[in-house]
Amino acid sequence: MTEAKKFTMDFNGRNLTVEIGEVAKQATAAAIVRYDDTAVLSVTQASNKPSDLNFFPLMLMYTEKLYAAGKIPGGFLKREGRPSDLETLTARLIDRPIRPLFPDGFKNDIQIINTVLSGDIDRTPPMTAMFGSSLTLALSPMPFGGPIAGVVVGRVDGEFVVNPTEDDLERSDIDLIVAGTKHAVNMVEAGAKEVPEDEMLDAIMFGHEWIKKLVEFQEEIVAEVGQEKIPYTPEKDDEDLKKYIDENAKENLIQAINLHNRDERSVAFEAIHSVIDEGLENMYKDLDKSDRSNKIKEAKSMMDTIVKNEFRRMILEEQVRSDGRKLDEIRELNSQIDILERPHGSALFTRGQTQALSVTTLGALGEHQIIDGLGDTDNKRFMLHYNFPPYSVGETGRYGPPGRREVGHGALGERALSQVLPNEEDFPYTIRIVSEILESNGSTSQASICAGCMSLMAAGVPISAAVAGIAMGLIHEGETNRVLSDIQGLEDHLGDMDFKVAGTKKGITALQMDIKIEGLSKEILQEALEQARIGRLKILDNMLEAIPAPREKVSKYAPKVKIMVIDPEKIRDVIGPGGKQISAIIDECDGVKIDIEQDGRVTIMHTDFEPIECALKRIEEIVRVAKVGEVYKGKVVRIEKFGCFVELWKGTDGLCHISKLAHERVNTVEDVVKLGERIDVKVIGIDDRGRIDLSRKATLPRPEQKDQKDKK
Repeated sequence: MTEAKKFTMDFNGRNLTVEIGEVAKQATAAAIVRYDDTAVLSVTQASNKPSDLNFFPLMLMYTEKLYAAGKIPGGFLKREGRPSDLETLTARLIDRPIRPLFPDGFKNDIQIINTVLSGDIDRTPPMTAMFGSSLTLALSPMPFGGPIAGVVVGRVDGEFVVNPTEDDLERSDIDLIVAGTKHAVNMVEAGAKEVPEDEMLDAIMFGHEWIKKLVEFQEEIVAEVGQEKIPYTPEKDDEDLKKYIDENAKENLIQAINLHNRDERSVAFEAIHSVIDEGLENMYKDLDKSDRSNKIKEAKSMMDTIVKNEFRRMILEEQVRSDGRKLDEIRELNSQIDILERPHGSALFTRGQTQALSVTTLGALGEHQIIDGLGDTDNKRFMLHYNFPPYSVGETGRYGPPGRREVGHGALGERALSQVLPNEEDFPYTIRIVSEILESNGSTSQASICAGCMSLMAAGVPISAAVAGIAMGLIHEGETNRVLSDIQGLEDHLGDMDFKVAGTKKGITALQMDIKIEGLSKEILQEALEQARIGRLKILDNMLEAIPAPREKVSKYAPKVKIMVIDPEKIRDVIGPGGKQISAIIDECDGVKIDIEQDGRVTIMHTDFEPIECALKRIEEIVRVAKVGEVYKGKVVRIEKFGCFVELWKGTDGLCHISKLAHERVNTVEDVVKLGERIDVKVIGIDDRGRIDLSRKATLPRPEQKDQKDKK
């Protein structure tokens, strides 16, 4: 593509422009996609030959350059480093609807790089990058079954909104991302405020109508400047090898897949593979080591196909699952709380052979996470971190920082539970949940939601409703569809859908759907959502048996908190020069933690209430202001010939002139008051320098009133 071309469409009153042929000319395909002020460079680079890998090597990247928002990166290096969680999640979001649209067995190396060059968060850079990724793939010679597109859907005041602004989303009860082809939806990601299933389905279908317009625009561009597609023909099976596998392994594999116990099934599969490998070593002993290894790999692929076909046949024809369950049956459930003593809240949730331990920690508001992105610097007071060690599946392997999958599962759990959390004013804590997957056989992200919810309740977080999650599956063949509840690992691997649904008894709080087929009809989505609702209610009942409601008090080991509001102009007085004043309060009050916001909110935290009360009293003394007409009990701290100085509270005193000590004439101050004595005084004036004028006389009855009482 050498000639520069520009294409434009009006998308709901916003300008969507595609520029092709101007930049990255050596790449397989490239485009700059502009959505009003947002600009994303999308580049697809593909290899001409297939790789030797046994999987499709598709790599999709999304990078936000901070210059796109006129910002300089924070930190010491002052340059973009490892991908942020948002960049990682966005890359996964774009990958998920694209990957299923390549033919089975295709192994050419493909890299899609999206770089945000200009970013307006109200013009959704992630969806712009999804559009560019699909378009450059469609323009390339690769056999891609798209185009696809994605949109964000919100609902403001009961009306659906496509690609809502940040302000719209703050008022919206739905935050939905939906992607698909012009024929069907093939990816969903959503958070919602307990929205009923039928309303969420309407939102998905609303989004799909807008997706059709974006796909049609891409098709117009491809028709004009697209490259000719390379023909792809899957490699034919080795007939001799296939015959050998059918004669020596097929029957045994079918028997093994019918074993309901996963461990027994795994042992049986391993034994079959060992026998076949040994037989193939002898069968191909005349080949060199590399060719012999390739034959063994090909045989393994054939055996996997036999297992997959039998697994799917059992469900489609007999409606029996590999572990013996019915299609809508949920595995055995067990919910426990208070597994650990010192953490602020803990829970263990077990569903079949999937087990999650979630631990909640409460901290000061100042311990929130700071997020530096294209928008204004944001503070995040709720985090859910998901960890998946290899021992959870009985294996050794990489053990280190979280990968893309762990970041994604943590974000899904966070989205599901954030919908029911109390606001900062009602519960002034930073909240962190860590979910440790102890055992895995499918649906670990949803187990994390269940355990995380119970740990919040055990920690005394006043959530508005309990949340549970369930993963749904699908086996699709022709006109036959079988929806599966609570899928396990094998059903996820060999099935056509992984549809995660989390919510309360009232409605949905989070959705995530990935499929391996081209798309789903509205009817299948409707069936899956309803079956998920029924399963979710059963899981919630089990959780609520362990803990029916959030505890009324936080753990004795959790920090206690009180909030006071001071005049923002007094913040400097509380902090003091060089922070000396606030440091003195912290030392005096047993290391209490104090956070002061610019609006005058002061949050005081400690594991005990006594230090908090101490700090409250000290700050009140600093910010307290004397008011004219008010009466205070103060302490005489200094005596002069002309009067005495009375301390109203620590750091604040005033002068009571000798003439204001009593109604009668006073010769010396000591005749009326003594040093250290506590007396009632009234504030009768404050000058422009803040000096306080006091009167003891104003608090005493007049002599004539006293004489009248004596006569009576």
